[in-house]
Amino acid sequence: MKRFLIVLAGLFILAGCGTKTARFTFDGTKEMSGTKFAIKDINPDLPADWDDYNYVVLEYKIGTSQRFQLGFTTDWGYNELRIMCYVPNAWNRLAIPLKYFTQLPDPAHDLAATFNHARYTGWINLGGKRGPMHGVDSVGVRIRRAIGQPSIEIRNIELAVEDPGDLYMEKTPAFDEFGQSMLVDWPGKARTLADLEADWRAEEAETVTTDAFNYSKFGGYRQKQVKATGFFRTEKIDGRWWLVDPEGYLFLSVGIDCVNYGGGGNVRDYDKRQNMYKEMPSDEIQEILSGHSQRAAAQGAPRRYNLGMWNQYRRYGENFREKAREMVIKRMDKWGLNTIANWSSQEISGMNRKAFILQLSGLGMQRELMGLCDIYRPDYIQELEKNISASVRRNLGNPWLIGYFVANEPAWLNEEARLCQIILDGPERPIQKELKAYLAKNGDTNETRRAFIVNSFDVFLHDVNRILKKYDPDHLNMGIRFGDPDGVGEDVLKACATAFDVFSFNCYMEAPLQSMMDRAMRIMDLPMIIGEYHFGTVDHGLAQSLWQVEDQQQRGVAYRYYTENAYAHPALVGTGYFQWCDQDMTGRGDGENYNCGLIDVTDRPYKEQVEAMMETAKVLFDVHSGNKAPWSERARFTRGHGGVPDLWNE
Repeated sequence: MKRFLIVLAGLFILAGCGTKTARFTFDGTKEMSGTKFAIKDINPDLPADWDDYNYVVLEYKIGTSQRFQLGFTTDWGYNELRIMCYVPNAWNRLAIPLKYFTQLPDPAHDLAATFNHARYTGWINLGGKRGPMHGVDSVGVRIRRAIGQPSIEIRNIELAVEDPGDLYMEKTPAFDEFGQSMLVDWPGKARTLADLEADWRAEEAETVTTDAFNYSKFGGYRQKQVKATGFFRTEKIDGRWWLVDPEGYLFLSVGIDCVNYGGGGNVRDYDKRQNMYKEMPSDEIQEILSGHSQRAAAQGAPRRYNLGMWNQYRRYGENFREKAREMVIKRMDKWGLNTIANWSSQEISGMNRKAFILQLSGLGMQRELMGLCDIYRPDYIQELEKNISASVRRNLGNPWLIGYFVANEPAWLNEEARLCQIILDGPERPIQKELKAYLAKNGDTNETRRAFIVNSFDVFLHDVNRILKKYDPDHLNMGIRFGDPDGVGEDVLKACATAFDVFSFNCYMEAPLQSMMDRAMRIMDLPMIIGEYHFGTVDHGLAQSLWQVEDQQQRGVAYRYYTENAYAHPALVGTGYFQWCDQDMTGRGDGENYNCGLIDVTDRPYKEQVEAMMETAKVLFDVHSGNKAPWSERARFTRGHGGVPDLWNE
């Protein structure tokens, strides 16, 4: 059949007649289940070389919101990405930029910004291999430990020069007026507002105390009191690190990230996917929810809808914010959470009812430097002084503040050679001049490139710490939440040892490796905090999180196993579970839409998850003291997001 080009509104798409649907059912009993389809069997008109195109466009339907691998066989090997679909059980058009297959990711501040990329019907997590799209002859799909027996259908593959956009191709809306998926069903799903109101009223009628956890005013343990300083501090007692609260009670920071109300239902780019949603709040209600006036809308400002916030309005009425904040504190009291951890609302932390942790801002870490700061700028110290002093001013003397994180998951870690090349190839700037001089003196090798970046980082860390202590000597430096703690080199750990009060890292695993924590403790001898971890599944139509389990009950099991085994380590003094509410159903800014919350978009808790947290909170003092064994039951079929095998299980 002769190939031809269709020109549509300036968009060039290579299309073909005679396409047919390919279908495959994933086998959940296998570690990896998948198959490959010949391109010619789906669209025989596609060329084998894709250099003249910028997008590959698929029409597909998949029966799960679980991530799936999608890739193409080329003449140099197999090249794949991870795809998360917002609208399972429906036909979607997804346009994937071909540069995701052929080029390294653009520089970004942290790992999520580097590898996560939002589309309108789903989002993409970049894979590890890159190469030219030559000799393309098949498309592959696979899922690691599929939940259930989901199927995928692909009915067309095309190529495009310009972005054709994504499209939800069904007539029935994908999300109801409460922000719930209309394409997936589950026990307890709200059918009417009356369903929600019954659950809300029952929760509001509960009487809650923290007696079960024996917490002090600040959330410390009344079991043991040492020297009080009026602020949080650290102390090693009998070989075990602890935080100490302002009254002198031993304290473990049992925290939750992204604490806020009205989450899970923010609608990104509504104008580009209106057919996904059943109903949006009226202009009058929207103005109450967001302050986005009708006049601004009339002048062309984009509408910003949030169905989660609309549920808060439904629950509490026009003055919902004060009652919503009080419910956050009540829930934390009930569930044994004593810390408002990172990324949280300062509206809530500012109530001074729970201990909290903040992040410094304005430190000069640049996207184009993969999160590194150009410490060689002549105004570098001056800017640090100005921005750190401004960051800490609001909470000077506040005993509820534990301390400050410096940053999150720097993207340059273990990419030092590439970062140096980006600097060398980039515009003239002070760090480029210094790098060239350093390499001229010491030789241009991967080792010297790494040394330059680590040395620059070391200077930055110590400058930040010195200036932080100058302007706020009472609060702790909580460090940088590294994204790969086992991959942090000894040279980096040694830099951290004298620049931080606490070493922090994010750790998405079944449980943090004791050997990893032992190594960090041996090199630094610092108390440690895990800044992020979580567990999720797919029953609500959301993606299953970075560490998946098979159902909601197993989320609770996974939480107990991870958290208690983590606190059994003598260096661990805190955790921040990620996050308070499920992520937005059609994706936050980078696309993520994980079922990782304690609360869903309708403002109802996941019972199994929060009950497990309550039980764990009751025993953490004894577990960390070494007087009680941690929870030993492991969640069934728990699996992470990476490390997929090369072999196919057809």
